Amino acid sequence: MSSTPSDTANLPDKLLSLIRAEVRSQHPYIVPGARPVPVKLNQNESPFDLPAELKKELLDSFVNLEFNRYPSEQPQGLMTALESKLKVPPGSVLVGNGSNELTYTLGMCFIHPGDAVVIPRPMFALYESMINLHGGQPVGIAPRSDLQFDVEAILAAIAEHAPPLVIVTTPNNPTGLAMDFEDVVRIVEAAPGFVVVDEAYHEFNPGESAVDLIATHPNVIVLRTLSKAFGLAGLRLGYMVAQPALITEILKSRLPFMIDRLSEQVALSLLNNGHIVDERVQIMQKSTKELTRELELRPKLDVLRSQTNFVLFKANRDPATFLSDLADRGTLVRNMGGYPELKGYLRVTSGTSEENKAFLEALDSVLLT
Repeated sequence: MSSTPSDTANLPDKLLSLIRAEVRSQHPYIVPGARPVPVKLNQNESPFDLPAELKKELLDSFVNLEFNRYPSEQPQGLMTALESKLKVPPGSVLVGNGSNELTYTLGMCFIHPGDAVVIPRPMFALYESMINLHGGQPVGIAPRSDLQFDVEAILAAIAEHAPPLVIVTTPNNPTGLAMDFEDVVRIVEAAPGFVVVDEAYHEFNPGESAVDLIATHPNVIVLRTLSKAFGLAGLRLGYMVAQPALITEILKSRLPFMIDRLSEQVALSLLNNGHIVDERVQIMQKSTKELTRELELRPKLDVLRSQTNFVLFKANRDPATFLSDLADRGTLVRNMGGYPELKGYLRVTSGTSEENKAFLEALDSVLLT
């Protein structure tokens, strides 16, 4: 008989008790409010697919691969190409099945039961879930009134807890705010353990990167993704950058064959055609600025300026109803109320000019009701 969701209610307690308490206390990652609509602006995706001619070229070449053969244990060609792009020594990059998947590698390698892990708030919810799943104790640091990370409070928590792991994100998801690079350096130099700097949105906020600290600070680990600026969210590729000796140790925890040949081939093609990514990032940066300006022109909205490809805004109304009303008009955004500091906020990803126009028309329609 096929299984249905209701069948879980019949699982005997003696079997449920065999599941780790850390797992049972969590919830599956499901995007709330998702439904099919013409304009999807709720997950910070690039609005651009691969150029059709490049996609056809890649798919044609993929036909010639042997599907019955394993890919390489690790995608060495892609790792080498990323090391060359970043100008880091060989062995400095580890590629994962999306940067989200690599966060669980962090937990496996660095978090012992009961370990304190310092994380500023609000931060991508998957980090706190990962810490809990590995038996760690998240030490959440409340933000300043402007929603920027409270660096002084982070430094105080590091001094108090001496954590084996500190995690920061810049620019930050969910707020879109970037940290001053000097503050990243202060945290790295104060931490007795490892500091993970999530730079998933770095391409939208170019400038100094924590990658530049790795050579002189062996406790720095940088996470990047190919889902956002590179537009490969559907292929699940992310990577970690650290000193080669550290990557060698982390590799011991990794399952082999995590990256399929098609994903590696597509990523390599985009790296070899970097102008495509650069041009699209410029378009998305311009789109985000224009979208922010349009939102700020609407007096009923409070808008948080972003250094990513998305914008947070709120109005004096229930956000769940607000989101539903927008979806009824064909545009899907994200309710950020799951983060205590972001109650009332919605988040919209900047799309194509046509998508942004459709969103603004839907927004104005809702604001008139």
